[in-house]
Amino acid sequence: MRVRLVGLGAIGAAYGSRLDCDAVDFAVIADTGRAQRYQDRPTWVNGVEQHFRVVPTNDAEPVELIVVSVKAAALADAIGLLRGWVGAGTVILSLLNGIDSERILAEAFPEAFVPLALSVGIDAVRDERQIRYNSLGRIVFGAADTPNEAQAASLTAVSSLFAQVGIDHDLRDDMVHQLWWKFLINVGVNQVSAVLGAPYGAFQTEGAPARAAMLAAQAEVVAVAQAEGVMLTQVDVESWLEVLAALGPDKFTSMAQDTLAGRETEVDIFSGRVCELGRAHGIATPVNELLGQLLRAQPTLPPRHFGI
Repeated sequence: MRVRLVGLGAIGAAYGSRLDCDAVDFAVIADTGRAQRYQDRPTWVNGVEQHFRVVPTNDAEPVELIVVSVKAAALADAIGLLRGWVGAGTVILSLLNGIDSERILAEAFPEAFVPLALSVGIDAVRDERQIRYNSLGRIVFGAADTPNEAQAASLTAVSSLFAQVGIDHDLRDDMVHQLWWKFLINVGVNQVSAVLGAPYGAFQTEGAPARAAMLAAQAEVVAVAQAEGVMLTQVDVESWLEVLAALGPDKFTSMAQDTLAGRETEVDIFSGRVCELGRAHGIATPVNELLGQLLRAQPTLPPRHFGI
């Protein structure tokens, strides 16, 4: 299978290190400037230098699978890079956070098949071009609605590929619920960890202040989800707490990594989206309002270094 990756951050590099093998025609799509930077500063994953093939956009031809793992702010640029790589039936698997990237990609590429997807349980940390993780987690994916015969075959093919390269995954038929479950996770732990500059360990003890703040933000997600017709419940929160307990206590969420490094965060697709939905449904979202204010102040603070 021909597989292309857009976005060589922590998650992209971690999964790319599995996909880059003799059994897969794998390459990273990048513009000229970024391709040169990848060449000048190689990517290392868990101490192993990765020799990813980088393909320029002018060599584009349709492929079977494209994995998109950029940050939300870079999605528009990624769509521009994908022109020419997408053909009829190309599967575009988005590992972006939030609840909107698949819709945006499907509108940009109506000829493609864009299932819903998420990555959960991965604790990869990036420091420049050095990526480390304890847990690779799993990719959960599936069609938003009942797939047709061609779409079902594509989903099976992707599942077989992941099994072949050692990527734990789960092919589901309740992906709208699953996508909102991941949204619940991100809105809580990502945002609070980013405000505090705290690793997962700060959230793993029952009764810990950081954990209480996380749960308060997630309660607002449950409320707006139910208003949207997605039946998140306390069972979903408990399911997340089980995943949280297995994550490396010294590892950081992607959003905490961004604030610690002085980078732009995904606050608009987290608290911004919760507050937008809250206003639409007349639901108060004070915790996410406050988190949004604090996170938008973060770019004015100097970067802080953290080890991996």
